Amino acid sequence: MSLTDIRNRIAAAETRFGRTEGSTSLIAVSKVQPNDRVESVLKEGHRIFGENRVQEAAGKWPEFRNTYDGIELHLLGPLQTNKTRQAMELFDYFHTLDRLKLAKRIAVMRDELGRCPKLFIQVNTGNEAQKAGILPEETDSFLRECRTLDLPVIGLMCIPPVDEEPSEHFALLSGLAKRNGLAELSMGMSSDFECAIEQGATFVRVGSAIFGERVAPKA
Repeated sequence: MSLTDIRNRIAAAETRFGRTEGSTSLIAVSKVQPNDRVESVLKEGHRIFGENRVQEAAGKWPEFRNTYDGIELHLLGPLQTNKTRQAMELFDYFHTLDRLKLAKRIAVMRDELGRCPKLFIQVNTGNEAQKAGILPEETDSFLRECRTLDLPVIGLMCIPPVDEEPSEHFALLSGLAKRNGLAELSMGMSSDFECAIEQGATFVRVGSAIFGERVAPKA
């Protein structure tokens, strides 16, 4: 499916669900994608991309940024505390703030670097033991701690359980955001982004539907 197809589907969903035109940003998830595929999307004019791993992004995006202006880079995968500085130098947004230790580390690095990415708190809406994220009932208190640290938290992010109806999780996340005065919602992927738009997503994360199936790195 082409980038244009995805953009058209996003626009159609915004119209269908009474959303403001252009209120949903498309993050092209370029993790584990060959550089030629990524560059083809850059050549089409797209500038918002998502990566899961700091190391992979560091080997890819500095060179692209030397060639293409206006790139906006989103960290979508878990962040190890010891990689915070490198990630903050590279990314414009973090979508996976999920623990107080990381929040405190980001605050320290912000003071050292004089800048900070915009932040999403990852919420484990399905209360899944194997998945990272703040539990829904702990989101309010965690956000208060982040605000005490003066962190630029702009929204919430979730990844629904694969075997459950995603709309219920998107609605839960939307309610948590509204209750806390957060305007941004990072939710929805290739299989369910239209459902996420219905529930108020402002960022959707689409990878394989744009780039094709991921290419596993060589051993």
